[in-house]
Amino acid sequence: MKEIIDFLARLEKNNNREWFQAHKSEYLSVQEEFNAFTEKLIAGIAEFDNTINGLTAKDCTYRIYRDTRFSPDKRPYKCHLGAFVCPQGKKSGFSGYYFQVGPQEAGYPGGNMLASGNYQFEPKVMRALRDDICNDDGEFSRTLRKAPLFSLDQSDMLKRVPNGYPKNAPYSPYLMYRSYCLLYEPGKRFMLEDHLLERTLAAFRTTQPFIAYLNRAISFVNEENASF
Repeated sequence: MKEIIDFLARLEKNNNREWFQAHKSEYLSVQEEFNAFTEKLIAGIAEFDNTINGLTAKDCTYRIYRDTRFSPDKRPYKCHLGAFVCPQGKKSGFSGYYFQVGPQEAGYPGGNMLASGNYQFEPKVMRALRDDICNDDGEFSRTLRKAPLFSLDQSDMLKRVPNGYPKNAPYSPYLMYRSYCLLYEPGKRFMLEDHLLERTLAAFRTTQPFIAYLNRAISFVNEENASF
């Protein structure tokens, strides 16, 4: 990943069309390397999660061009590369496994991270997940303990438990999340050391029960919506 990180670091300092066009061949080489890694990542995840069988890098990766139409930030390019491996591809609405490399140590949008889950679930899915957490006899909590490297992202939480749910149950704090996503932010060193693919797969494997828990609720809501 060294060449990828080096290119993204230079792009971060020269985020304009003139520089990018002058270095387009370097970007295409970086993109090819990242896509090749993504193909191997998909194949590795499929060994412990068969719901993502049949995906290609194109189904999971993103354009480097930013959509600046409604943003005050008019920089034209993203300074990270990411792949979201989930059932039916990145636009399906299902939860999955996200790998990101960037010039910063950690954090979105420019850092290095592994994440499992998804953001911005539709309201019906959030209700289904909260209902499951209330009635699963601790299953949700157990999925978290199986992924010790990761922690639930707390960047977007409610200030109180939603109305209609228990306020003082052991699981009540989990009901305050607006989305459910596990984060692991290991920094550049993780990306640059040997056996990156194997270490990434080992980390993601521990989050498979969490992903299955989320996607069970998403599938239920999808089936319910399809019946109307």
